[in-house]
Amino acid sequence: MTHLNTYHQSLGATLADDGIPLQYSDLSHEYNQALSNAVVFDRSHEGRLILTGDNRFEIVNRMSTNKVVDMPLHTGQPTIFTNATARILYRVIAYNRPEGLLIITEPGQGDAVATYLQRNIFYGDNVKVINLQQQTTQLAIHGPTADAVMQALSSDLKNLQPLSSTEIQHDLATFTVVRRKSIVESHWVIICQQRHAEAIHKHLLSIGEPHGLIPAGSLTFNTLRIRSGRPAGQELSTDYIPLEVGLWDEVSFSKGCYTGQEIIARMESRQRLAKTMVKLTLSEFVQAPTPVYNGDKLVGKLTSSVALPNGEIFANAIIKTDSAHPDTQLSVGDKRIMATVTDYAGEQPTFITD
Repeated sequence: MTHLNTYHQSLGATLADDGIPLQYSDLSHEYNQALSNAVVFDRSHEGRLILTGDNRFEIVNRMSTNKVVDMPLHTGQPTIFTNATARILYRVIAYNRPEGLLIITEPGQGDAVATYLQRNIFYGDNVKVINLQQQTTQLAIHGPTADAVMQALSSDLKNLQPLSSTEIQHDLATFTVVRRKSIVESHWVIICQQRHAEAIHKHLLSIGEPHGLIPAGSLTFNTLRIRSGRPAGQELSTDYIPLEVGLWDEVSFSKGCYTGQEIIARMESRQRLAKTMVKLTLSEFVQAPTPVYNGDKLVGKLTSSVALPNGEIFANAIIKTDSAHPDTQLSVGDKRIMATVTDYAGEQPTFITD
């Protein structure tokens, strides 16, 4: 057990096997604070890599869906590594940093992405992959007052735009701050050396107290991400193509070739998408994965679900597009529990939503 694990436990945290806090306090309190004020998560199980060398942009660009070359310094871009049939291998966010190309992965995938990149460095490529996960900690601040908390941390953050990054030289330490796509209002990330993490976390709670900031665990994070329709886990797997899980904005249709491009480009040019991801509410909790029906017709699969202590139930499903319109009444599982489509998840093509 690390010193940081012990610190989290001193705040009341229950830890998962990987040392990441599952929860600190009552889950309803954590969830309500995230919606009304702000929460801070330890997200150190997300991978952190730095790519250096003259070809660091080209290797990611030729292997993934979004345009990563020509990114201005300090800006970021989400992108997806796909296989030859355009199925999802890994989703990452790449930031052009002065020290190199910073890659942030999904939880538990840092080593796998590092290996995948390393395997695709060809003779003549000038690229080095450095895994930062063991020596760094990643904290994430979410919520309506997250901007106020971060501006209290440093006035230099006042004008930092989403999907941008900067380095902050603070009395406590020098660390990297990035902004990411939101799951509840603003989403900020701090990446620091492990030896500074406890002091920075304590400082955040201190300056964040007037703004309602509290620590929260991954159970609350998972609730927020399902509520927001953000894909994760099985949704980001070789079962699906990026366009099917609401990641239309993480695919470039004008860049050069990449693995799986022909299939994805064909979907866009023909304006045809067989299935897509939606947000649902359920009349009773049903554990995902489970089938989704429209009448007697099987139309897809429930891929994520969560029940809140207050009785709210959120879920995501990937279903046929003709059953994906908001307010469509569906049913899930063997008991055919009632489900209502509340909205499309993520970013969808206009030919689906219009």
